[in-house]
Amino acid sequence: MSIRHQADLLSLNRSGLYYVPRGVSPEEVAMKHRIDELYTKWPFYGSRRITACLRREDISIARKRVQRYMQEMGIEGIHPGPNLSKRAQQNRIYPYLLRNVTAQYPHHIWGVDITYIRLMGGWMYLVAVIDWYSRYVVSWELDQSMEQPFVMRAVENALSKGIPVIWNSDQGSHFTSDLYTKRLELEGIKISMDGRRRAIDNVFTERLWRSLKYEDIYLKEYRSPREARAGIENYFKFYNEDRPHQSLNDKTPLEIYKISLNVKDTERPGEADSDLNQLCLTNEKKWS
Repeated sequence: MSIRHQADLLSLNRSGLYYVPRGVSPEEVAMKHRIDELYTKWPFYGSRRITACLRREDISIARKRVQRYMQEMGIEGIHPGPNLSKRAQQNRIYPYLLRNVTAQYPHHIWGVDITYIRLMGGWMYLVAVIDWYSRYVVSWELDQSMEQPFVMRAVENALSKGIPVIWNSDQGSHFTSDLYTKRLELEGIKISMDGRRRAIDNVFTERLWRSLKYEDIYLKEYRSPREARAGIENYFKFYNEDRPHQSLNDKTPLEIYKISLNVKDTERPGEADSDLNQLCLTNEKKWS
């Protein structure tokens, strides 16, 4: 059947069927990559300071363009912002529940966040759920758009592994939507959201993004979504199972996560259970 006949049957204009969307320019890709680097290094920088940094590098760009790029990337400098007392009517904002609260065991507190992942010719978006006590990455998803389904896939994958007491996020539209909040409330989870004035409310996830980008993304320069997905999967496996954390007394997130859940780690037989249990008790005292 010809395209003309198909268009007639569906009452469509043929011109729209031949339209090819314009690709992203190399200039825009390079600019967003540089903004990502500056923001990862200084997450408290807003569009004004990032514009100033770019101009100091002899890059001529208007602040409004930087603002638009940051909005498209899903990032915002840490600042009070205007009209903080006004809440979006369509979505409920939950209070921050973690001030002066320390994670005491796995599945006590989880955090979720989204970040920009650069590719050589474009970008993608990554969402991850992290256990605050062990720093273990519970689940993650990678997609080329920031639509709600990719966030919910990460949520469902995480919930298949456990139910936290408190689940923390920022006040972004993905995390204030009814789809997200009602799913957590269905499991009896307490929902916590970062305060707009607080730079450290989601500090563990911010540290994860910094480690991922400096130790993998910026070094590898992935060329395609498939390559990025495979590389990030390998990195998170390394991060969870092999990368020692100073804050965990040089143990890995997986070791702390499994030990505290009273699960034997048969793949690492050299560790004595008594020593590892003592480590957990030491960490609980230190973090509390």
